[in-house]
Amino acid sequence: MITQSKKFKLDFMPIGQDIKQAREAKDVTREQLAEIIDYVPRHVQAIENEGQTPSVDLLFQLAEMFDVSLDRHIFKDRDTIKSSIRRRVDTLLDGLTDSDLIIIEATAKGIHKTKELPEE
Repeated sequence: MITQSKKFKLDFMPIGQDIKQAREAKDVTREQLAEIIDYVPRHVQAIENEGQTPSVDLLFQLAEMFDVSLDRHIFKDRDTIKSSIRRRVDTLLDGLTDSDLIIIEATAKGIHKTKELPEE
C-alpha cells in the first residue's frame, strides 16, 4: 500500500502561463478564447495570469486545445517529459514537407555545432 507522505499541491501559475503562451502562439485573443469556452475573458485572465484553479474539465479542454503538456507540472521529477514548447514545435514539424525538414535539420545541426565551439 502506498502512503501519502506529503500533500500534493499543484501550482497553477506556471500552467496558466503555458496556456497563455500557447494561446498567443496560435494568435487567439483572450476574448476569442472566452467565447469558444463560454467563459468571461476575466476568468481566462485569472487562469493565465493569477494562477486561478480552473475546473478539471476546463483545464483539460485548454491543454488539449493548445497542446499544452500538463505532465511537467504534475510529474515534476520525471526527466523524459516533453515541454509544452517542444510539443508545439513537434506539431508544427508535422505540417512540413521532407524538403522543409531538411532545412530544419541543417539549422538544428548548426545550432549544435555552434554550442560546441570554444568561447573566444
